[in-house]
Amino acid sequence: MQINRFMPSRSVAFAALLVVAALITAAWLGLRRQAPMVEPISFSAETATAPVTMAATSSGPPWRYGRPDARFTVIEYADLECPFCRAYFAVLKRWIDVHPEVNWQWHHLPLTTHEPAASTNARLVECVGEAGGPAAFWQAVEWVYAHTRGDGQGLPDGLSYPGITPNARQCLDSERPETLIRTQSASAAQEGIKVTPTLRLQDRQSGKTLLLHGPVEGDALLSAIDLLSASGTTEPETKEGPADSLGEMPR
Repeated sequence: MQINRFMPSRSVAFAALLVVAALITAAWLGLRRQAPMVEPISFSAETATAPVTMAATSSGPPWRYGRPDARFTVIEYADLECPFCRAYFAVLKRWIDVHPEVNWQWHHLPLTTHEPAASTNARLVECVGEAGGPAAFWQAVEWVYAHTRGDGQGLPDGLSYPGITPNARQCLDSERPETLIRTQSASAAQEGIKVTPTLRLQDRQSGKTLLLHGPVEGDALLSAIDLLSASGTTEPETKEGPADSLGEMPR
């Protein structure tokens, strides 16, 4: 990907935004008319404690995946019981893997309609991450999405995370994960974010952000990055765009 390095006119930038918005809206309307296609996640109990190749970069929350020096960050507001988030997880991971200029940050947003399972799952992945580090956190998220029944039904009765450590169990008995999840949920509410998945694209160079609703496909995400990087570097601001559907990522 090549980023524009010149300043477009206001009319050109506005026209570009309208084109991106139209494409995104059309794709999202198509998604809303059908149930999300969940991509199978290859994961088993035997691999739950094995090393993973995910490029987890942060040592604690907020958890990040990808290059630590990436110019752009995709902050995903996600619910571990959300079927659209589940379908998007492997798609976004694969896209981040081939776009080193972008990293991925997790932000818990358990929806009221999916409680208490959503918060229970969030507690689990946070404690696995606290005990085992960033790779363990992302692996726990992957495991939850692979096994949960979704839509607030939670994990099957009697199913426990394999290889959970004493430190993770101690964390689960504490208030630490609950405090973190409440803090992140409150932050999302203050920003007016109420649905999952929602993406906030951040340009670390300019401090500007772009809010995108829904699972955004590869071309639309690249267009949003181009628009954000071409909008200047004067003062931080937040723009907002509509949702997009799952697509053939990466591109």
